[in-house]
Amino acid sequence: MAEPLAERLRPRSLEDYIGQQHLVGEGAVLRKMIDAGRISSFILWGPPGVGKTTLAQIIANKLETPFYTLSAVTSGVKDVRDVIEKAQKGRFFNEASPILFIDEIHRFSKSQQDSLLGAVEKGIVTLIGATTENPSFEVIRPLLSRCQLYVLKSLEKQDLEELLQRAITKDVILREKNIEFSETSALLRYSGGDARKLLNILELVVESSSSSSSTSKTSITITDEMVVNCLQQNPLAYDKDGEMHYDIISAFIKSIRGSDPDAALYWMARMIEGGEDPQFIARRMVISASEDIGLANPNALLLANAAFDTVMKIGWPEARIALAECCVYLATSPKSNSAYLGIDTALGLVKQTGNQPVPLHLRNAPTQLMKELGYHDGYKYPHDYQGHFTPQQYMPDALQNERLWHPQHSPAEEKLYERMVNYWGKRYEK
Repeated sequence: MAEPLAERLRPRSLEDYIGQQHLVGEGAVLRKMIDAGRISSFILWGPPGVGKTTLAQIIANKLETPFYTLSAVTSGVKDVRDVIEKAQKGRFFNEASPILFIDEIHRFSKSQQDSLLGAVEKGIVTLIGATTENPSFEVIRPLLSRCQLYVLKSLEKQDLEELLQRAITKDVILREKNIEFSETSALLRYSGGDARKLLNILELVVESSSSSSSTSKTSITITDEMVVNCLQQNPLAYDKDGEMHYDIISAFIKSIRGSDPDAALYWMARMIEGGEDPQFIARRMVISASEDIGLANPNALLLANAAFDTVMKIGWPEARIALAECCVYLATSPKSNSAYLGIDTALGLVKQTGNQPVPLHLRNAPTQLMKELGYHDGYKYPHDYQGHFTPQQYMPDALQNERLWHPQHSPAEEKLYERMVNYWGKRYEK
């Protein structure tokens, strides 16, 4: 049985390696280390199918160094210690350290990662870890401090197109089929920047085309329609518990903040199709309504809360409509973070100045003793005055001149600002 296409096309040298030129291109950091013949321990962080394992194998081949592989999915502490012992015994004086490659290193427990520390510290092995998850969350700090971190990116359009051409011209099986591409947009779209997925889809489409043909074709022309019919649906990449979860919700909130309803709807759709909890989306919109829209449009918080209640009451799939309505409303609303900045400034002031005493006239006086001590004495009840306002001190004595809320330029807040200037005069003048 033939190996999968992705395995048959796995590069054996940097010259054949596609993508990640910021790491392995001429003059790039990893290329310099490889050309110098010595590397330090590092972790490769990137999405699936972008060449992490391949790059580690190329490095080992280039340096002609013993190469040990462990999978964090199937290996335990004993396996780690066995490999370290084997590497220590097999190393000769002044030789480069053997390379220990650990795939899915984020799946190692703390104790498993701890078992690597001594060997990495003493140079018994050079560790190359690969992970699809953010190492700052998943890799213990002592191990992370002993390794460089290199970020790999999803393959770009030109990388994927180059890979397709290599597959149909260099692969021993596909090159015999005279494959041509009428269109490639579906292949590129479904792959999502993942080289392995791209080659798996190509192989599936070619096999499907060959098996469905009643006559022996001398060539195969691949179209977008063939790809869509073969796959039936778009297998979206979305991990509710992983890095993608945080990246997409971040993009969603930033699109609302940036007043782009189209982008906000797109990222919401990505979450919905990926199976995200609708309540999570609704909660984040409630936060956005307060943080990013605030006093520029106070109704936004009301609508966000109403959307959250609607999601709880009517469920899926109808709740998507309420979420979309709220999403568009928030994205198209005027923006202000003055309340957000105000409370953070106030919290900072409290931490800096400590517990300032409450002015006597603002204190409650439920007992005769408190009244005799001056509690509540001199307090002016605003409703007794014209316009329901009269100037008096509300801040602690030491902080009378502090300004915490700074209104921003939106029609709604300008009205609030004008009212404060009318009440407080110079205190609120810009």
